[in-house]
Amino acid sequence: MTHTNPVQPLVEMDIRVRSWVPRLLALVALALVPWTLWLTFSLPARHLTEHYDVAWIGFDVALAATFAATAWSALRRPRWLVPLAAATGTMLVCDAWFDIVTSSGGGERLEAVGEAVLAELPLAAICAYIVLEAERFEDQMRRIRPAPNAPHEVLRTRSRPEGCEHGRRDRRA
Repeated sequence: MTHTNPVQPLVEMDIRVRSWVPRLLALVALALVPWTLWLTFSLPARHLTEHYDVAWIGFDVALAATFAATAWSALRRPRWLVPLAAATGTMLVCDAWFDIVTSSGGGERLEAVGEAVLAELPLAAICAYIVLEAERFEDQMRRIRPAPNAPHEVLRTRSRPEGCEHGRRDRRA
């Protein structure tokens, strides 16, 4: 009788995915070069839209959601912290960029640059720190907050009589 390994098809599929995903990403990067050149010469310098406010409100709602999710991840220590911090930081850089380039100039441009320099880019740098130094960030978070079960563990340790392991008396003595 032949025994088949149920994991083998998943491993083969994983290898196939790992081989074509980088190629696809590289192809998209190359395709964006002529696309960007075409946009450079075809887009108008000025464009009016009816939903400018909706675009920015939607973006800011999404940004608030990523901030909240990143904060939650930092407190709860799930594995989502690094990707969420990366998304939040990326959105902050995009926010700074589009605030500056879509401002009308004068006081509005000065306000956009001020927000970028004093808020958006420093917050993006914090997110980058979390992404690049995830282990160090986790260590720092552990120092300022106890692990979720720490109070219970301390109580269990203190309430055990001498010679007890895992709540039972050691009977070898």
